[in-house]
Amino acid sequence: MEKILIIDDNNDICLLLERFLTKQGYKTASVQRGDDGLVLLRKESFELVICDFKLPDIDGLEMLRRIKVMHPTTAVIIITGYSDVRVAVQTVKHGAYDYVTKPLYPDEILYTIKGALERRSQSLSHPKSVVPVATQPSKPSSTRSASAKTPLAPDGKRFIFGKSRAAEQLQKHIDLIAPTDMSVIITGETGTGKEFVANAIHLKSKRADKPFVAIDCGALGKELAGSELFGHVKGSFTGAMSDKEGSFEFANGGTIFLDEIGNLSYDNQIKLLRVLQERKIRRIGSNQDIPVDVRIIVATNEDLRDAVRQGKFREDIYHRIAEFEMHLSPLRERKADIMIFAEHFLESANIQLEKEILGFEEEAKEKLKEYYWHGNLRELQNVVKRSVLLTQGDYIEADVLPQEIVSPQYLTAEDTGTSGIQISYDPARPGVPVFSQSAANLKSVSENAERAAILKVLEKTGYNKTKAAEVLNIDRKTLYNKLKAYDIHL
Repeated sequence: MEKILIIDDNNDICLLLERFLTKQGYKTASVQRGDDGLVLLRKESFELVICDFKLPDIDGLEMLRRIKVMHPTTAVIIITGYSDVRVAVQTVKHGAYDYVTKPLYPDEILYTIKGALERRSQSLSHPKSVVPVATQPSKPSSTRSASAKTPLAPDGKRFIFGKSRAAEQLQKHIDLIAPTDMSVIITGETGTGKEFVANAIHLKSKRADKPFVAIDCGALGKELAGSELFGHVKGSFTGAMSDKEGSFEFANGGTIFLDEIGNLSYDNQIKLLRVLQERKIRRIGSNQDIPVDVRIIVATNEDLRDAVRQGKFREDIYHRIAEFEMHLSPLRERKADIMIFAEHFLESANIQLEKEILGFEEEAKEKLKEYYWHGNLRELQNVVKRSVLLTQGDYIEADVLPQEIVSPQYLTAEDTGTSGIQISYDPARPGVPVFSQSAANLKSVSENAERAAILKVLEKTGYNKTKAAEVLNIDRKTLYNKLKAYDIHL
């Protein structure tokens, strides 16, 4: 019997979930504080943890980190009262299987749980094999554009690219670079499918029958990153209870994908350079070299050249991994692809929620194509999934879409929490925030108002730092300095 731990400060939710899941054949336990959950996890293992994002003592991301350190194979689902694309991206990047917003619907939570446990079972059968969100299984459908999809991958997943010029160029680049062993840098905003592209390169390469290992460098602390990437020997640090293989060893013969590589500490950059130069790794606490044959693909939504100029990223590493660079355009610049991806996510949601929604009404299609899509594919997937859940008829109508998509509204200074700042939306580009020049000039406001202005602009631009810098009328470096000065962590 699979065991599920529920961590939520709302006792009613704990009781309801325990009763519901017990009836479904699961063994359950529940606590209302993060620390209590960690104490329980130290005593026994659980196949799945359902954790509230807002706990009274520990936030959801910290809980994710601790759970994954203690039990790397335990699946985690985050539940939250806030339908925030940033939360979705953060939780998934930090190791969660998925996130579900309150109120909880029995069918949705049950199928999410089943999916998480199935993914866990597959990962145990194929260690470190990672399949990105953009490749969820879908039902065959004669109404879908076959030309936009590639054949099924060996693991039964289906990739889709789109039909825009950017999508066609992307496919050409993948076909060109995949057969080689060249290192690749993939750039683009959060949610544009960088891991999906890395996996597609792997599956078209000569290494396709070997492991594909994906690591989010942004989710790893300094010591944890070293252990995760290079492994450790028993007793090398507190908590190292046994020898552990690192990701490079798992990926031997295959491909390793390092997401947000710019977040690696300087020490771990040096270790990575040694791998690139000598094709050898050394576990933490060991003096023995282990040869590895691994293709390296990296991704970032930051400018690594700028990081090199600032001394935050080693230039010698940059030149070794920059043998080929691919840039993924944001979804708002690929309008021809929006409905292709929306229909793909519709098929996936139909399977997960056991529904048979046939498609989208014309008004809903227009709203989806007009929206700015700050969170790109991840945001689109979440919107479609919730729309499928709410739809009672055969087609998704505009009224089940989120309000910010259906009718972008005008915001005033009262909404922003700053003085003299007004945010409106361009009627020609619904969903795109427009700020007055005087409001965006940071020199005209006090430090408190400046911090509030930065936070609000980041929120309205989907935490896209490049766009936020443009709106605020400052360069990216100045924005980074402001974020550091005001202790704003993204």
